[in-house]
Amino acid sequence: MFHKRFRQQIPELNTTSTADISFMLLIFFLVTSSMDTDKGLLRQMAPPPMENAQPQDVNQDLVMRVALDANDQLTCNDRPLTCQQLTEAVVSMASVHRTDHVVAIQADRATTYEAYFRMQNAIVAAYHQLREQYAKTHYGKSYRHLTSDERALVNDYYPQRISESFTSKKGGMP
Repeated sequence: MFHKRFRQQIPELNTTSTADISFMLLIFFLVTSSMDTDKGLLRQMAPPPMENAQPQDVNQDLVMRVALDANDQLTCNDRPLTCQQLTEAVVSMASVHRTDHVVAIQADRATTYEAYFRMQNAIVAAYHQLREQYAKTHYGKSYRHLTSDERALVNDYYPQRISESFTSKKGGMP
């Protein structure tokens, strides 16, 4: 005799709510995750000129001309230097001429991002060093532990006076 084989039927999974659960999990993780957007260089554009405002004369002796050419050569007032030397030069100028100095950056568009950011980090490190020293002297604590009002006072005492321009001339600065 032949026996009929009975196939066992496997019950199907009920997947009607799977899409709802997946969507709810996605929303949950999007809401609870944090997204850090404070990366990069903090720069603020100059305000637009007012109608009645007169252009300011800048003492050219107080302008530090920092140039970065297409070959990633860093110069300050037409003298080649390293990023560490640039930090020291900015510290010495900004400590003597706190609100009158200007760091004028001129970078070639063909320079690499690494060289550009090393130069920017060297300049920002100089201001950070000055502000840290001022905070410890006047408030007895590190700059990052200051209140927002105290930080504003320190930033006003040592303002970042940076001017940037770009050139596309090959092989160096004009």
